[in-house]
Amino acid sequence: MSQACLAAWPALATPRVLRESRPDGSFILRSAEPLREYDARIGDWLVRWAQRTPHAVFLAERDARGTGWRRVTYGEALDQVQRLAQAILDLRTPREQPIVAVSDNSVNLGLLSLAAMHVGRPIAIVSSSYVRVAKDMSKAHAILRRLAPALVYAEDGVLYGPALASAGLDCPQVYAQSVPEGGIDLATLLATEPTLAVDSAFAEVLPDDTAKLLLTSGSTGTPKIVVNTHRMLCANQQMIAQCWPFIESRPPVVLDWLPWSHTFGANHNFNLVLRNGGTLYVDDGRPMPGLIERTVANLESVQPTVYFNVPKGFDALLPHLESRPALAARFFQNLDAVFYAAAALPPATWKRLEDCARPHRAQPLFFTTAWGATETAPLITSAHFPLDRPGNIGVPAPGMELKFVPAQGKMELRVRGVSVFSQYRGDPDKTAAAFDEEGFYCLGDAGQLIDPENPSAGVLFDGRVAEDFKLVTGTWVFVGNLRVQAVSALTPLAMDVVVSGHDRDEVGLLVFPTPALRALAGDTAGTASGTELGRHPAVQARVKAALEPIYAGAGSSQRARRVVILSSLPSLDAGEITDKGYVNQAAALAQRADDVARLYSEDDSVIRIG
Repeated sequence: MSQACLAAWPALATPRVLRESRPDGSFILRSAEPLREYDARIGDWLVRWAQRTPHAVFLAERDARGTGWRRVTYGEALDQVQRLAQAILDLRTPREQPIVAVSDNSVNLGLLSLAAMHVGRPIAIVSSSYVRVAKDMSKAHAILRRLAPALVYAEDGVLYGPALASAGLDCPQVYAQSVPEGGIDLATLLATEPTLAVDSAFAEVLPDDTAKLLLTSGSTGTPKIVVNTHRMLCANQQMIAQCWPFIESRPPVVLDWLPWSHTFGANHNFNLVLRNGGTLYVDDGRPMPGLIERTVANLESVQPTVYFNVPKGFDALLPHLESRPALAARFFQNLDAVFYAAAALPPATWKRLEDCARPHRAQPLFFTTAWGATETAPLITSAHFPLDRPGNIGVPAPGMELKFVPAQGKMELRVRGVSVFSQYRGDPDKTAAAFDEEGFYCLGDAGQLIDPENPSAGVLFDGRVAEDFKLVTGTWVFVGNLRVQAVSALTPLAMDVVVSGHDRDEVGLLVFPTPALRALAGDTAGTASGTELGRHPAVQARVKAALEPIYAGAGSSQRARRVVILSSLPSLDAGEITDKGYVNQAAALAQRADDVARLYSEDDSVIRIG
């Protein structure tokens, strides 16, 4: 890349990574840049910006009519946070019990979360999908009882009231609208006059106090309750700022739908905006038909400087950007960075974004990503340098140590640092099992150096060790690589794929169909079964044409020989998919056992490759 192009990139820290090699084949990477001083509490950020830029917009969301924006400045936010904090104190909520919210992202939820943390109460946000999408409330009720809330909040009593009323909780319930009998109106709490008790409680909050309780995605089993302290969250934002100096020179403007019940949307994105005095517009859209149009409408009035999404989000947005040059021009014009995470970005999606941006920018588009977990607050590595293709997850952030350990033909990644958690709430056995003998957290992910001679060139994500399996030949199949390759090749026919073949002699793919695939079979109503779709000649021809070229000359563990089309999209209830769109391979294989059996049968709906 030319020096002229490099000069056009936003200000980035130069990666400088040190390597410590060990006789057993393991090694440790750490940044040569020390972690600088960071704030003690989340509330310090809000107080700072309320004093420095009280009239700058902090949070915004669509108003009740959906035509304009409800905006809250930093000064207004601090006032409302202090009022809510006083109300929390007046309700005599114990410090050790969390304030629990069951709602989608909203200005109200953001303010209540900050109010809880301001006076030393943990906030726990439970995914609204457990209540709004799930048909069985038992999982939601079990989670709520495990959290043992001191207070429960939901935005709408009609949507959430019945589920909360039947959960068997003994605590106040607060709603912003449609308040059911016995509930408390959020407006009542906002009318509370703050006293010196709020300032006293804020002063007593210590860095190692619990700020948040976050549930893991459940992609590796039953959700665990992760304790996130103020120190973890504040240190992690300092790491991001040292990797991205540009974030401090221009307050970020972010339009984001990613749920605050997960670490990506909450700890990474929400906190990044707050820590740096930026503006967060709550996106009421989602990356799915019927809702992506809301995101598009929001982008018509908001020009983000940093745009965060998951690969499925970019796939859903791209057709609108490609077909509407004026929208694309607005979207790309002010962007400092396009950030993808939660799953690998398919190369085809990367290229489409580049092609779409090129006519509307004088400088190249800065793609970036990071790697982390709920247990790490979340950032571990950051790609704070130019990337020319997906896969590179960056280098360890200042203050983090990344250990590579030989495992099952790969290098397992483990991490240690100031923003790594210390416990799963109420689960000492799982806590102990999560760490190795040196105190490194074992994530179960794998990686390898992009350049073995230059650790500063970055780390290549190499899938999850737990997802990989062996064929009957004893050959390892690396699921992550195969999945990304197949999803990219099958764009726009596949929403995602599941890789199968454990103890079989061939690798197979189970494909979640998109409307584009169904259209090939003339299934405009979306009612055809996977068997019917797989038997259609046009579907068979397109799938073969997409996959056979990429598998030419590949060995048995690097290619799929069989493909079946599934009848339905992944189920949240069954644990097949998370809110962020990440497909749980193990859960999907277990739930689709009949389809796996069909995959390895002689049924004529099986598409044979090569």
